[in-house]
Amino acid sequence: MKALLVAGARPNFMKIAPLYRAAQAYENLECLIVHTGQHYDYAMSQTFFDDLELPEPDHYLEAGSGSHAEQTARVMVAFEKVCLKEEPDLVIVVGDVNSTLACSIVAKKLLIKVAHIEAGLRSFDLTMPEEINRMVTDSISDYFFVTESSGLDNLLREGKSEDAIFMVGHVMIDNLLHQVEKLKDCDTSGFAVAELKQRHKQYLFMTMHRPANVDDPETLKGIVDCLNKIAEDYPIFFPVHPRTAKMLKQFKLKLADNIFCFGPLGFRESLYLWQDAIAVLTDSGGLQEETTALGIPCLTLRENTERPVTIELGTNILAGNQPDGIMKAYRQLSKFFPVAGSLVERRECLVPKWDGQAAERIWRILLP
Repeated sequence: MKALLVAGARPNFMKIAPLYRAAQAYENLECLIVHTGQHYDYAMSQTFFDDLELPEPDHYLEAGSGSHAEQTARVMVAFEKVCLKEEPDLVIVVGDVNSTLACSIVAKKLLIKVAHIEAGLRSFDLTMPEEINRMVTDSISDYFFVTESSGLDNLLREGKSEDAIFMVGHVMIDNLLHQVEKLKDCDTSGFAVAELKQRHKQYLFMTMHRPANVDDPETLKGIVDCLNKIAEDYPIFFPVHPRTAKMLKQFKLKLADNIFCFGPLGFRESLYLWQDAIAVLTDSGGLQEETTALGIPCLTLRENTERPVTIELGTNILAGNQPDGIMKAYRQLSKFFPVAGSLVERRECLVPKWDGQAAERIWRILLP
């Protein structure tokens, strides 16, 4: 079998890494990596390939930035050429970015089977571009690999065949657990943030990039005001996404001195920080899951989540993006914070099959 693994944005890289590693055990499998270039600068992609022990991609599509339509169209045109050249038996897409949608459509029109990793997740919020990508990708996929029970329920309700749906766990958690072990033997003294972490034994970790949070000046000002207030209690480590940095500058918003800002981090250096944080503040989907897997309290700056298991079984709290909701969620979350000087106690992950074996399960299903 020849399979194309598609990655476009940083979360995709984390998800294809376990699949690529597991694929090396099969002699009858040729697994090629297609990097669409949706995240196109070195700091946002290549460092992730390095950290995740992935080789150079077999195909790089250089999609770059642009509107959703422009980016999707560029990926489709370039990916069609790859498919015609490689003639794969299977295209594997992960997550919910524009590359996921674009490559699924191209493959399906060329009569190539499509496997969607992380299928069935729904926020039921059509203002989110990712929700549209998820829905359309699932409407044409042949294999649905599900991470949590809500995904199974959604797909069955939408009329998908039960024979094509597989509850396998989560490749994102495969990667996380693999990297946690790698980090134990890693020399972290060379990390740019190592000295900062040594100076602050208790801190919060923050990520934020979604347009709904950063593109509107009033919304972003309200979030910044909350962060500055929270920073009076604990320092906040904040690797700033390029989009967020641009909007903070454009709207002339100032973060408190106790909020330590730096550029995007590689996966391993980011994990080095947030795995020991007393809590994580984020609008990312992946971090909601990863913090649940490691039992770390998480405050999510969104009104909804397509990952409800993190709310039901994890430590995740939806805060929205308005000041009252953010501060209420922060006070609720702070009940889980350790007292000064004490060790952080982690909850056990209770999500079924989030055990680091999802990639192996997927290949056993796909391979004849």
